Amino acid sequence: MYIVIDGNHHYVEVCGNGGLGQVPLVLLHGFTGDSTTWAPFHECWGKSTMLIIPDIIGHGKTESPQELSRYQMDAAASDLNTILDHMGIEQVDLLGYSMGGRLALTFAFLYPGRVRKLILESASPGLATEDEKQHRRMKDAELANFIKEQGIIAFVDYWEEIPLFVTMKGLPRETQEEIRKQRLKNSPNGLANSLVGMGTGAQSSWWGKLNELTCEVLLLTGAEDHKFCSIASHMMEELKNSSWVVIEDSGHAIHVEEPEKFGTIVSDFLSNENK
Repeated sequence: MYIVIDGNHHYVEVCGNGGLGQVPLVLLHGFTGDSTTWAPFHECWGKSTMLIIPDIIGHGKTESPQELSRYQMDAAASDLNTILDHMGIEQVDLLGYSMGGRLALTFAFLYPGRVRKLILESASPGLATEDEKQHRRMKDAELANFIKEQGIIAFVDYWEEIPLFVTMKGLPRETQEEIRKQRLKNSPNGLANSLVGMGTGAQSSWWGKLNELTCEVLLLTGAEDHKFCSIASHMMEELKNSSWVVIEDSGHAIHVEEPEKFGTIVSDFLSNENK
């Protein structure tokens, strides 16, 4: 379905079986992804709960406006809040991957009463220092210009080769081709604006504030993703009601590289009422 927010059409896929009193699960894809990212988990997670799966602004079937202000992380969190209001949903469980994880964490800070459980896959709280943020903003602006000047095919060619995704080279060729096909469907303007507006250097940093989170948090990282394992280790020093699982034989995109393990870990966490 489409929900219009400030004149912009946002695509939201809704599926699954939400029973009375069952908390829905919101799924947030990463940069260059879309709602189809989570299709392999519809049956697993949708058996017991409603799944709410938006295309984040600039991605998939959601419109890609020109105004950069629409892509700021706080604005994207506000869009999600409006979507839940439109659907008459008070509280959700929230799972976000990479960029979607940063959005999920931001949403949990800005709208704490709406989040019961938070799952962050290969995500960070942003960058700690202004120097780091400024450097990252410069890099993201360069990459955004590359997308605009060279086009979506050249960008996807580049994106597939960055070190963060080296472990995905071991996936079946058919899987890699499906991911590429999905990435190529995105709007060049939307991806460029997302880099500038929602990039790690553009968002607020949540370092030093993680202990303020009141919801239960699960961190998931792949054992081969050393950068985000290090980030998760530091996050655990600040978080209170939290746990961290490292998935062997996986890199950054755990849900793609080890889907069965990933699906089971998420299901177990959501159904555990003991904490």
